[in-house]
Amino acid sequence: MDNTLYVGLSRQVTLQRSLDVTANNLANVDTAGFKVESLIFNTDPLDAPAPTNTPVQYVLDTGLARNFAPGSFETTGNPLDLAVEGDAFFTIQTAQGPVYTRDGRFAISADGTLVDKNGNAVEAAGNATINLDIKKSSPSIGRDGTVMQDGVQVGKISMVRFADRGALSKTGDNRFSSPATNPPLPATDSLLRQGVVEHSNVTPVTEVTHLISISRQYERIAAMMNAASDLSKQAIDRLGRVA
Repeated sequence: MDNTLYVGLSRQVTLQRSLDVTANNLANVDTAGFKVESLIFNTDPLDAPAPTNTPVQYVLDTGLARNFAPGSFETTGNPLDLAVEGDAFFTIQTAQGPVYTRDGRFAISADGTLVDKNGNAVEAAGNATINLDIKKSSPSIGRDGTVMQDGVQVGKISMVRFADRGALSKTGDNRFSSPATNPPLPATDSLLRQGVVEHSNVTPVTEVTHLISISRQYERIAAMMNAASDLSKQAIDRLGRVA
């Protein structure tokens, strides 16, 4: 196969993956705390198949970049809606271990535990949980995460940050995990806002523009590959007539 076809095919593969990432961004435009993602591209010199065996620069995707810039804030008035000001994350206790999220749409379980939308406990300082009395008034949550109910402190919501946010891995449901080499650190400089939800930082117009650009690039590469294939066929036909 002509080198042009190999290079074109490698670019089409990365464009397909970029399309998936962009579509996922648009699908999460209304997901609280979601962070927009983009594919990282690079070139990789590899030898083309025989008989040429010459170095060719193929296009590869080398990773996923995530923009952790804050989204816009919306006041909901729900005392269990929380938004983080700063680069911190909430810690959620799950059966698989702690995970981290910016989605602060919490609720109170039947036994009074502060939980996320999936029923997992929100972690408090000291690896504890926040336990509320459902018969008492709604909790008041301070800027530092302190939770008060009827004038009594019942806990303090944990906020953590990471030295390397690029090491975080998605676990689904807008949550992240972190390797042991990148442990959570106390986010002493971050603050909470009660009754507020952080929207995603996806800009729909930008993502739609990306979709159009990806589609056009794919079409141009397909046209180039077809032209290269036609030239190869013409060359083979001519050689056959000469022979």
